[in-house]
Amino acid sequence: MRTIAIIGGTGLNQFPNAVSQETIQVTTPYGAPSGKIQKLTLQGQSVYFLARHGQPHCLPPHQINYRANIHALHQLGVTDVFAVNAVGGITENAPTGQLCIPDQLIDYTWGREHTFSQQEEGNGLLSVQHIDFSYPFTESLRAVLIEQGHHLDLPMTDGGTYAATQGPRLETAAEIAKYERDGCDLVGMTAMPEAALARELNLNYASICLSVNPAAGKTTEEITMDDIRAVIDTGMHQVTQLLEASVHHLLTEASPANA
Repeated sequence: MRTIAIIGGTGLNQFPNAVSQETIQVTTPYGAPSGKIQKLTLQGQSVYFLARHGQPHCLPPHQINYRANIHALHQLGVTDVFAVNAVGGITENAPTGQLCIPDQLIDYTWGREHTFSQQEEGNGLLSVQHIDFSYPFTESLRAVLIEQGHHLDLPMTDGGTYAATQGPRLETAAEIAKYERDGCDLVGMTAMPEAALARELNLNYASICLSVNPAAGKTTEEITMDDIRAVIDTGMHQVTQLLEASVHHLLTEASPANA
């Protein structure tokens, strides 16, 4: 049986067109998650929703308790996670306003609590877990997003490599040039360690990235938050359309979780 959670990023602190059933405060061995988790009715189906940056948006990317967030969803029996990420576009595969469903990532973050496989007081860790992370996003979930996006005729790129950076500042032009040489198409601040933690707990995980600005050095114009917010206002409507269709498909037509 599938249980779906949506992790909302910048621009998606609350889910429109959904009816709230209850709000749940979850306690985890790793501290408090970003906020209370909402149980919603979406397209006639129950889903969980967690605002990654809190409500209101107040947690910077490097201070999010990713372990608590993912563990809280695991405690609620979640099997599948759709993560929403606002990103910068590095290559022509990620023009501003485009939805991108990445299939790879490179982690440039540092200093974050990035694994459950870590000796801590009272956690009873008996062995080290070495997960296979060759393909960090669950292909079956990616396929659902791509299929439903095509049905909705949304502007979408299938695949791409996500550069996960530390933040909260935006990157320098030289850094973006390096990421492009490394093969990255998108740059964001929150896919790691989120994706790896989901894998450690055997949760299916896929990301919907909205390209909200050209990355540094890819435009002669200054990158302003006003411009980014304008793209977010339009693009998040498409993101929610895609999520609604994908949730409906998974819970009424798709195969069992972890298939």
